[in-house]
Amino acid sequence: MAQPLVKKDDDHDDEADYSPFLGIEKGAVLQEARVFNDPQLDARRCSQVITKLLYLLNQGETFTKVEATEVFFAVTKLFQSRDLGLRRMVYLIIKELSPSADEVIIVTSSLMKDMISKTDMYRANSIRVLCRITDGTLLTQIERYLKQGIVDKNPVVASAALVSGIHLLQTSPEIVKRWSNEVQEAVQSRAALVQFHALALLHQIRQNDRLAISKLVTSLTRGNVRSPLAQCLLIRYTSQVIRESGNNTQSADRPFYDYLESCLRHKSEMVIFEAARSITELNGVTSRELTPAITVLQLFLSSSKPVLRFAAVRTLNKVAMTHPMAVTNCNIDMESLISDQNRSIATLAITTLLKTGNESSVDRLMKQITNFMSDIADEFKIVVVEAIRSLCLKFPLKYRSLMNFLSNILREEGGFDYKKAIVDSIVILIRDIPDAKESGLLHLCEFIEDCEFTYLSTQILHFLGVEGPKTSDPSKYIRYIYNRVHLENATVRASAVSTMAKFGAAVDALKPRIFVLLRRCLFDSDDEVRDRATLYLNTLGGDGAVVETDEDVKDFLFGSFDIPLVNLETSLKNFEPSEEAFDIDSVPREVKSQPLAEKKASGKKPTGLGAPPRAPSSTIDSYERMLLSIPEFANFGKLFKSSEPVELTEAETEYAVNVVKHIFDRHVVFQYNCTNTIPEQLLENVIVIVDASEAEEFSDVFSKPLRSLPYDSPGQTFVAFEKPEGLPVAGKFSNVLKFIVKEVDPSTGEAEDDGVEDEYQLEDMEVVTADYILKVGVSNFRGAWESMGPDYERVDEYGLGPRESLAEAVNTVINLLGMQPCEGTETVPPNSRSHTCLLSGVFIGNVKVLVRLSFGLDGPKDVAMKLSVRSEDETVSDTIHEIVASG
Repeated sequence: MAQPLVKKDDDHDDEADYSPFLGIEKGAVLQEARVFNDPQLDARRCSQVITKLLYLLNQGETFTKVEATEVFFAVTKLFQSRDLGLRRMVYLIIKELSPSADEVIIVTSSLMKDMISKTDMYRANSIRVLCRITDGTLLTQIERYLKQGIVDKNPVVASAALVSGIHLLQTSPEIVKRWSNEVQEAVQSRAALVQFHALALLHQIRQNDRLAISKLVTSLTRGNVRSPLAQCLLIRYTSQVIRESGNNTQSADRPFYDYLESCLRHKSEMVIFEAARSITELNGVTSRELTPAITVLQLFLSSSKPVLRFAAVRTLNKVAMTHPMAVTNCNIDMESLISDQNRSIATLAITTLLKTGNESSVDRLMKQITNFMSDIADEFKIVVVEAIRSLCLKFPLKYRSLMNFLSNILREEGGFDYKKAIVDSIVILIRDIPDAKESGLLHLCEFIEDCEFTYLSTQILHFLGVEGPKTSDPSKYIRYIYNRVHLENATVRASAVSTMAKFGAAVDALKPRIFVLLRRCLFDSDDEVRDRATLYLNTLGGDGAVVETDEDVKDFLFGSFDIPLVNLETSLKNFEPSEEAFDIDSVPREVKSQPLAEKKASGKKPTGLGAPPRAPSSTIDSYERMLLSIPEFANFGKLFKSSEPVELTEAETEYAVNVVKHIFDRHVVFQYNCTNTIPEQLLENVIVIVDASEAEEFSDVFSKPLRSLPYDSPGQTFVAFEKPEGLPVAGKFSNVLKFIVKEVDPSTGEAEDDGVEDEYQLEDMEVVTADYILKVGVSNFRGAWESMGPDYERVDEYGLGPRESLAEAVNTVINLLGMQPCEGTETVPPNSRSHTCLLSGVFIGNVKVLVRLSFGLDGPKDVAMKLSVRSEDETVSDTIHEIVASG
C-alpha cells in the first residue's frame, strides 16, 4: 500500500519514514534481480534493483557465495544495454560484489572494450572497475591502457587512471612505479583535479626516498602549480620536508619557508589557509615568522563565510598553546565572535581568549562567558571549563572570581561529564592555589547537597576527607558530611562514614563529636555503612577498644591501597580458615601475564560468549607455586618479583628461547622457556650454560636441566644464582643452549636411540636495577607523596638530549625505571611543551618509592627533566637517580 505523502519540513521523530528502502528484504530483492535476464531489458527497473542491492551491501548484509555468483552473472548481461545510467550502476555493483579471479574473466573483455570506447564515461569507469577487481596477472595486460588513460585529454579519464594508480600502489607497487614519466606529465596538466591526483600519486611513488621527495618539492615550488588542490598538497609536502630535515626555518630550509609565505598571497582562500596553518605548525617557528600567518588568520576572523571563521579561530586556538603572545593582536576580533551564531566558532573564540588574555581582562571575559554558557551544548561547556581552569592557574590572584564562576555553573543543569569537568577543575585549583582551598571546599559541599551523581558525591567526600582537616576550621564541614548519611543512597552514606572517620583521626578536637555520629551509623539499614562505622570506631578507640598508634591510624585511613584488587580477591578465595588470621602482606602486589606454558594451554580453550568464566589469577602466584614445587628452590623464601619474558632468540629460528628473571631476597632464578620448532628432532638433557664472568657479585648455585623437549611442546630449564642479601646488584650474563639431538622418524614418531651433542648460542641478558622494583600503583598519589614526607627526598635535573617527541621521552624514562604510572600521567597531550608524570613502586625489601617526573622542551627537540624521588629509605632514593643517570 502506498504511504501517505508528507511535507519534507514536517517534524517527525522517526526519520526512517522518509527512506525509500524501508522494509526491503534480501530474498525479495534477489527475486527482483531476475529482471536482469529479461530479453527486453527495462533500464529504469534494472537500475532500481541494483540500487536496492547496493543499499543492502552497504548496510552490512552478507550474500552467500552462490547468491553473489548468481547476481554477478545476471549483472554481466546488462552490458548489452546502451543506457548510460544503467551502465554506471553496473560498474558500481561489480565493484561492490568483488568477484573472484575465475569470475573476473567473464567481464574482462567487456570492460577492456569499454576502456577503448569513444564514450568518456565508459573509459573512466571501466578503468576504475578493472583496477578494483583485477589481480597482478591481468594488470600487465591492461597496463598500456592505464598509461594512456593517465595522459588522456579528458580530465575525468585521467583522474580515474591516477586514482586507480594510487589504489594499485598498495598491491602492485612495482607496476605503478613504471608509470613515473606519464604521472610526471600529468602533473603539468591544466585540469585542476588531474594535477591534484597526479601530484598525490607521484609523491606516494617516491615516498620512501627522502632525497627524491626533496627534489620534487624543490622543482614544483619553483614551477607553476595551477590547481589550488594541488597547491595545498604541495604545501603539506613542503612542511614535511622541513620537519624531516631537522632544521628550523632559520637555516637551510629558508627557501621552503619563503614558498610557504608566498602562498599567503595566493588568490585561493583554501591555499592561503593551508599555508598559514602549515607555518603555525612548524617546529621551532619564531614569533617573527608567525606574524604573516597570524595576520592572514586575523583577516579570516571577520570573513562572511562561517567555514573561514571556524578554520581561523581553531588554528589560532592551537597557536595560543605555544605562542600566546603572538595571538593577542587578534583578541578584539575574537571578542566579536563570542556572539557568533555558530556555537563552535564562539566556543573556540572564548577558549582562545582565555589562553591569551591578560589579568586585567579576566573580569570582562567572565561577564561575557556567563551569558554565553546557557546557549551551548555540554561538550562545548567542558572545553570552556578546562580553559578557565588553565587561566586560573596562570593568574592565581583571580581565583575568587573564577572559583565563583565555576561554583555558579556547577549548580546549573548539565550531564555527568560536564559536572565532573567542573568538579575536577575546582579540585585542581584547591590543590594548586592554597588561598582557594576553603572557598573551594565549601562550594563542593554545597554541590553535593543537590548532586544526582553517586560517583561525583563519593569522589568529593573522599577529597574532602583528605583536604578538609587541613583547613582553619574543619568543624564547619561535618554538617555537610553527616547530612549525606541521612539523605543519600547506601554508596554515598558509606563514603560519608569514611570521611567522618578521617576528620576524627586528623583533628583531636572533633574526635568526641565524630564518635557520637559514628555510633548513630551503627543502626543504618545497609551492611556496608554499619560495618564501616564499627571498623572506624574500633580503629579510633571510640568504644573503649585498644587504639593503634596515631601513626598507624593515619596510615590506615589516609594511606594508599597499593594491592591490586584482583590479587586480593584471588588470595581471599584461596585462603583456608584456620587459627591464624589472614595476612594481607602475603598478597602479591603485581599482576602480570601468564607463563609461557600456561599461555599455550589456555589458548586452546574456548573463548568468547561460549567460554566458561574463569576466575582471575595472578601470574606471580603461578610462578611462586611452580618454583616452590622444585625442592632446590623451596628455601629461597618469598618471591619478590618475576620479570616479563625476555627473548633470547630471533623469530623463525630453530629453537625459541626466552627467559623470565625471578627475584628473591638472596637469589635470582632464571627460568628459560624453550620450544623446539623442528618436527624431525627430539632434544634431550636440555640445559643453558650461563657465563657470569661479567656479573661478579653473583655466584652459581644450582641448574635444573630439562629431560626431554619434543617438537612444539614448551619446557623449562632453570639456573639459580646467589647474590648479596637485599641489594639490587646488576650484571650481564651470556647463555649457550646445550642438548642432545635425536632424529625422529616422521612415519612412526619414534626417536632414534643414539643422539648427537649440540649447542645453540643465545643472546646475552642483563639483570638491571629496575628488576628490583615492583610496579605498584597508588590511588591517591598526592596523599601518598605528602604522607611519605621530604626526609628522604632527592631532586636533580637531567638533560635527555634530542627526542622525537615529549611522549617518546616520557615512555623511555618509564621503561627505564620499570615503575607504575599513576593517574593516567603516562599519556602526554598533543602539542604539549611540558608534562608531569607520576610513578610509584616498591623496591626490594618492601620499600615504597614515589617518583615525580617533570619534562620540558629545551629548544626545538631537546628534552630536559626534573626528577624528584621520595621513599622510605634514602639509599633507594639515591638508587633511582643512579638508574636515570646511567641510563
